[in-house]
Amino acid sequence: MRLLVVEDDRNLNRQLVEAFEEAGYAVDSAADGEEGHFLGDTEPYDAVILDIGLPMMDGITVLEKWRRAGRKMPVLLLTARDRWSDKVAGIDAGADDYVAKPFHMEEVQARIRALVRRAAGLASNEIHVGPVTLDTRAGKVTVDGRTIRLTSHEYRLLAYLMMHQGRVVSRTELVEHLYDQDFDRDSNTIEVFVGRLRKKLGVDLIQTIRGLGYTVGTTVDAG
Repeated sequence: MRLLVVEDDRNLNRQLVEAFEEAGYAVDSAADGEEGHFLGDTEPYDAVILDIGLPMMDGITVLEKWRRAGRKMPVLLLTARDRWSDKVAGIDAGADDYVAKPFHMEEVQARIRALVRRAAGLASNEIHVGPVTLDTRAGKVTVDGRTIRLTSHEYRLLAYLMMHQGRVVSRTELVEHLYDQDFDRDSNTIEVFVGRLRKKLGVDLIQTIRGLGYTVGTTVDAG
């Protein structure tokens, strides 16, 4: 999953980035509203953590611009303000959830997991496809109850495919949602990780649809 953090407090920004990278996310960050707006308007994120009190452009304005432009990614607002009117303004601007500072990192991570899960139409932290179970809360994958050790990149790839089971996901979409903006998008990393996943899982889960991409959880007629 790919996440954007827009927070002007450098220490908090760094803490958020590190915490979510350790949890297996690809994370981009911005320290002001203008840069945050640009990234959110041009890159496909699975979720955004957005501070309200930003320099250059405040978070509410950033969010309103995204929604007017049709950007639908889930947004979690961060605010140090206690006034209920600020929370209402954020929700009315298109926010999906909010957390008031100071907060526990575990709560922010849980809320982001919930937003990503709901955006994918999932009701549970556990995703099942055949004998494979992926637990988004624990970051664990099992096959017939046996734990499979995956790298963060392998886990991220499998999680995205399982969250979007039943449809073909192109290589371009995978690259855009699994790696930060500095990733070499002309590399063959996706193909390499798909091959590794197939070997580690040991089951026929990931199908290649020639010329289109990959799919799990369905049989697709490529024509």
